[in-house]
Amino acid sequence: MQIDWTHFTPWSGLAGGALIGLAASAFVLLLGKIAGVSGVLSGLLPPRRNDAGWRLAFLIGLFAALPIAGFLGASAAPQYLETDGLLALAGLLVGFGSRLGSGCTSGHGVCGLSRLSLRSLVATSLFMLTGFAVVFVRRHVAV
Repeated sequence: MQIDWTHFTPWSGLAGGALIGLAASAFVLLLGKIAGVSGVLSGLLPPRRNDAGWRLAFLIGLFAALPIAGFLGASAAPQYLETDGLLALAGLLVGFGSRLGSGCTSGHGVCGLSRLSLRSLVATSLFMLTGFAVVFVRRHVAV
């Protein structure tokens, strides 16, 4: 395996990871809430009384991050090589898996692992193994 040193960006990855950790820590310390995106989103459907404001702010912040990063000089948005239909199917499968696994990668992988949750360790391991398998099949097996 070769590393493309021209596009290798460990510092931006490290900074992004630190910001995610800082945001998740602040979220739990200031609000007492877990920063799991699927849980935040599912709490809006249907909205709970006096609970929709922080959930909307959280989700708006997620969507606003890309244009703000672009304004601050970050590189362009990722380009997807898959069709829109395949991306939509992948999104539905991720949503189904998040519901089935009682959380998503942000809830289990960031917040659950930091709390030493065995359930989150199992869930995150399964997320990762499934991702590895899908990438392998798409790159080496599928036509």
